[in-house]
Amino acid sequence: MYCQINNKYESLKIELQKVIINFDLINTILSKGTRNTIKIQKVEDVTLNIKSFKVPHLLNQIIYKYIRKSKAQRSFEYANLLIDKNIGTPEPIAYYENKNIVGLKDSYYICKQVDYNLTFRELVTDPGYQDHDNILRQFTKFTWQMHEQGIYFKDHSPGNTLIVKDNDLYKFYLVDLNRMDFFELDFNARMKNFSRLTPKKEMVKIMSDEYAKLSGISFEKVYHKMWFYTEEFQEKFHRKKRLKQNLLGRK
Repeated sequence: MYCQINNKYESLKIELQKVIINFDLINTILSKGTRNTIKIQKVEDVTLNIKSFKVPHLLNQIIYKYIRKSKAQRSFEYANLLIDKNIGTPEPIAYYENKNIVGLKDSYYICKQVDYNLTFRELVTDPGYQDHDNILRQFTKFTWQMHEQGIYFKDHSPGNTLIVKDNDLYKFYLVDLNRMDFFELDFNARMKNFSRLTPKKEMVKIMSDEYAKLSGISFEKVYHKMWFYTEEFQEKFHRKKRLKQNLLGRK
């Protein structure tokens, strides 16, 4: 099992290895999906967030061993890069990869658990959430700062931003980091990066208003393009959903 550990947590190397070896025995499950499982475990005074990635199919096992970095490695490296650019994300601790002669088998990413108040999803599902407008505007500023740093978060979606209330301010932490690009974002790329966040026009208007103020671009231009990409994403999403339902209905 190969591992890379944040120097700050090198003293926990033996304990971290035990956590990975005994991952199946950890009882505190944060989320369990068809692809990945996230569990919580405390080691000394550090609460760990351990993400276990599903064993990839045979072709990807080979690709992740010889051609492309694993999701665990990308998560760890991208987290360090975000922190270097002062963009919030849970502190990276380590990643582990188990490879055999064929390719990558299981892999794990460990970061420090963040105790958060809400995710962006609550802003979508509960328009009456306390301080809704202010949180949304601060989130928009966070996204603008990310764009200014040349970061395109491909999974910028409702569940992937943790929000922590800090007096009158809010802190934002990106999670599920393995899909990112880094380049100088033009206007279209910036607007498209909002497309997966919400189908609600009133939220898009608020984000457009704040982004326009920050960027110096007119509200009309920002809103037109942000809503264009939002509608485009929603159409594709629902088309794919209908297709899946039709296919399942025929079986």
